[in-house]
Amino acid sequence: MILGALEAGGTKMVCSIGTAEGQVLEQVSYPTTSPEETMPKIIGFFKDAKVDAVGIGCFGPLDLNPASPTYGCITTTPKLLWRNYPILAEMRSQLGVPAAIDTDVNAAALAEATLGAAKGLDSCLYVTIGTGVGGGVFIGGKLVHGLVHPEFGHMLLRVEADDPLPHGVCPYHDGCLEGLAAGPSIGERWGKKAYELAPDHPAWDLEARYLAQMCVNAIVSFSPEKIILGGGVMQQKHLFPLIHRYVLKLLGGYVQHPMILEHIDQYIVEPGLDTKSGVTGALLLARDAR
Repeated sequence: MILGALEAGGTKMVCSIGTAEGQVLEQVSYPTTSPEETMPKIIGFFKDAKVDAVGIGCFGPLDLNPASPTYGCITTTPKLLWRNYPILAEMRSQLGVPAAIDTDVNAAALAEATLGAAKGLDSCLYVTIGTGVGGGVFIGGKLVHGLVHPEFGHMLLRVEADDPLPHGVCPYHDGCLEGLAAGPSIGERWGKKAYELAPDHPAWDLEARYLAQMCVNAIVSFSPEKIILGGGVMQQKHLFPLIHRYVLKLLGGYVQHPMILEHIDQYIVEPGLDTKSGVTGALLLARDAR
């Protein structure tokens, strides 16, 4: 069975061919410009590969209600050319094969729960911190959608007193996680790209405090068995020990479980699939597509 996987991102569209076990056999990427320019390239790639099904892990927000007339559409994205675009319906009609869609971070959460850092567990949270911030939630063996789907990047945080950019950069919310902790906020706050900052720069201590707030919010809200932090910002591996320390401080001993009190370095972790969580999750979506 030949499976197609589309990682639909705000900057690029990554198209892959792979197996039901998550092995990637071929991959190309195209810039995310307009649907009129980008989609024919994507459709052509999958047609040439003669895929049997396609899985889509997509930037959002998305309509993920199967009963909705706009199911599978990108909705209120700030990428205006893609607003209200029926990406799932287009893939199905053009390719004539089963296709499934979920958020990019839900796809990554599915991959990590099935084959990665949370394999064998009943629940996990996957959060990507990069150009934006998003979170995928896996509970009871299922991805969480709910009313729409989780928008982890827009939870409101308590602004740290020493933050020189206290309002953040989100155009929608004052002081949300994405506005305070995503890559663009780091660049705006310190005048340099995140990867240009030294490991001992004060940016990282502040970043760790914001990410620790997010982790604590998740722990006390739905108690995931594993928290997985990925994305470009989390390539700064020295963030993890800082986050661990601040999570313990913020919890103050309230949550009494050995995974937190004794093994937090095994509880808040980097992805088990490294940078392949997204594509692997999209292949798993394709495997189960109807």
